[in-house]
Amino acid sequence: MKDIIWDKSLSIDVDEVDDDHRRLVDLFNVLTHAIADGESAEYVEAVLEELIYCTVWHFSHEERLMLKYAYEDRAAHKTEHAELIDSARKLQQKFVQGGKQLSNEDIEFLEHWLTEHILVADMKLGAYLGGVM
Repeated sequence: MKDIIWDKSLSIDVDEVDDDHRRLVDLFNVLTHAIADGESAEYVEAVLEELIYCTVWHFSHEERLMLKYAYEDRAAHKTEHAELIDSARKLQQKFVQGGKQLSNEDIEFLEHWLTEHILVADMKLGAYLGGVM
């Protein structure tokens, strides 16, 4: 499993949001290392829960900024947040109920989930915020 490497391509040029994204990338990498290193199912479950918890907090942070700066695409962005959290919770439930293992497909899903949201929806938000903050 490979790490997600934080670089300028993931930056939306809004420091407080980029700081959140760096933390999420770090947690994703902790998760993949835990799986690769054969850590206990309980530890992997705890890291996955922390990743989801921090993502929920981060999404609330973004949504607050969208409200404060009257982001026009707020409703669609918020809907995407809800869908992402729902899919992550379903993956978590599968892990907890299904033998306590995450497959390579599951990890690829989480990687895509994290990076795609940053590279598409959050880049648009960053461009908007850069013009109003």
